[in-house]
Amino acid sequence: MKALCSGLLLAVATIVCAGSGAAWAQDSYPSKVITLVVPVPPGGAADFIARALGQKLSEAVGQPVVISNRGGASGTIASDNVAKAPADGYTLLLNSITTHGIGPHLYTKLPYDSVKDFTPIVLAARLPLLMTINAAHSAKSVKDVIAYGKANPGKLSFASSGNGGAPHLTGELFKNTAGINMLHVPYRGSGPAVIDVGAGRVDIMFDAVPSLLALIQADKLRPLAAASAVRNPILPDVPTFAELGMSGMEISLWYGIVGPAGLPAPVVPRLNTEFGKIMALPDIVQNFGKQGAVPGGGSPAQYADFMRVESTRWGEVVQNNGIPKLE
Repeated sequence: MKALCSGLLLAVATIVCAGSGAAWAQDSYPSKVITLVVPVPPGGAADFIARALGQKLSEAVGQPVVISNRGGASGTIASDNVAKAPADGYTLLLNSITTHGIGPHLYTKLPYDSVKDFTPIVLAARLPLLMTINAAHSAKSVKDVIAYGKANPGKLSFASSGNGGAPHLTGELFKNTAGINMLHVPYRGSGPAVIDVGAGRVDIMFDAVPSLLALIQADKLRPLAAASAVRNPILPDVPTFAELGMSGMEISLWYGIVGPAGLPAPVVPRLNTEFGKIMALPDIVQNFGKQGAVPGGGSPAQYADFMRVESTRWGEVVQNNGIPKLE
């Protein structure tokens, strides 16, 4: 009887302690600095999104949020750093279409598994792409581009921010959809690529509005189509690809928040809830909108599903277009 009572008391104590530990973890997180790793150098859309969200998260949880820019190898370096970080919620990654949508299908020797080694937290933002052409080109519309491409095989070219990025693969997808051939001209970043398209050294570029807007406003680039479900509010006169009869061309640069695999259960819903509140703030919606970005949101499971669909989609584009693998 004494043994039975002792056993029951031990079991009850264990349950109480476990419950108290979970509550303590929930209440005490975060208790120190959170590092948000960004897979690109300072400047640009990804850095803007990370800093905007990081500042708001710091205000919400009462702890500093440090932005750590670790560019290189299309986000591989930053992703590997976070994948191998302690799973305690204090090291997070602003992941992207490049790191978790396209990269897994391009790099043959990734030092991590893009699914198994990360914990999805929330979709942060989407930046729909835009198709532009040098303003002096004879093609004034997407229809003109297709007609020109078919009448002049191999004469059209398109620039991108680099091999394997979303602007590159969007161009490859457009080639397939339109049934034309275009020469891909990769650059080291959107900046020099946009300059050369504006100067007429390359014909076409697909990218997010922030990279293109200055030269559109300077009449160096002509916007032809928005790769979004609805027209971009910054350029409301530009039709969507769907309006032009081209399906499957809804494409966005997207960013989200993930952590290392095995994050403690209380941490994930806490971060998801805080980021969800932040992305609904009027000033965040307004500031993101000025950059052509749409705030994200949703549950961790929804973000996991989103990444799975995107990975499948871009894996097919890589395979169907024979995109060379990278090491």
